[in-house]
Amino acid sequence: MDELILWLKYVFLGIVQGFTEPIPISSSGHLIIVQRLLGMEQKGLSFEMFANTASFLAIVFIYRKLISRLFLNGLSYIRTRKPEHRSDFMFIVYVVVGTIPAVVIGLLFEDWIAEVLTNVRTVAISLLVTGGALWLIRNMKGIKREGDLSVKDAFLVGLAQAVAIIPGISRSGATVIASLAVGMKQETALRFSFMLYIPISLGGLVLGFSDLSSDPAISSLIMPYVLAFVATMIMTYISMKWLMDIMEKGNLKYFAYYCFVAGVLLLIFL
Repeated sequence: MDELILWLKYVFLGIVQGFTEPIPISSSGHLIIVQRLLGMEQKGLSFEMFANTASFLAIVFIYRKLISRLFLNGLSYIRTRKPEHRSDFMFIVYVVVGTIPAVVIGLLFEDWIAEVLTNVRTVAISLLVTGGALWLIRNMKGIKREGDLSVKDAFLVGLAQAVAIIPGISRSGATVIASLAVGMKQETALRFSFMLYIPISLGGLVLGFSDLSSDPAISSLIMPYVLAFVATMIMTYISMKWLMDIMEKGNLKYFAYYCFVAGVLLLIFL
């Protein structure tokens, strides 16, 4: 019975991770909250690596056609300098530029943030900040498409992604908010946000392998991790499709309401 309960707890963690990863309410913050409510303590980053891998695969699957187009057209532009492929090549450049701030900040401060800021109070305050930012940009509808972006736009969005290292600050929320703030159209903001997610996620997977190999409990947690992996992947796909529909309709204000309510409740009760 204890083993079954453990499995169910990990499935629930996977559902939470999958559902909250794409939408702007912070997956890391919600995992901290749920683990506390379930009386679970994750040591190291092995579970986080499994869960992030599942979310990564789901998002890559959704954007597989865009990724393939960017890759092929980017290579074509390098080889032939065809003007019709320049926009896709530059989009890749902007993704690289936007990734740099998070990499630098992560390498310098991730351990300190994990030690000092990984607590429910930080998550609560960060959710309130996220809610406020979502409320401010709720009606923004920019005009910039992929071909209209600049290095400055990419760097500013990258800085926002770097801030999302703080638990409770949503990565997707921070990048979508910043993208809309610099004038991107909503569909462009969403695509740019999740193209930025891919290199960051890949980097996290590479760095996380050492935690996985050194985790003494990994052999006893293989089945719970596999169940959580499947749950995360399915829920990420569902949640991402839902977010795409919400962005199309311009209903980000509802996530702001959620962040306000969740942040206040956490400050009061936890």
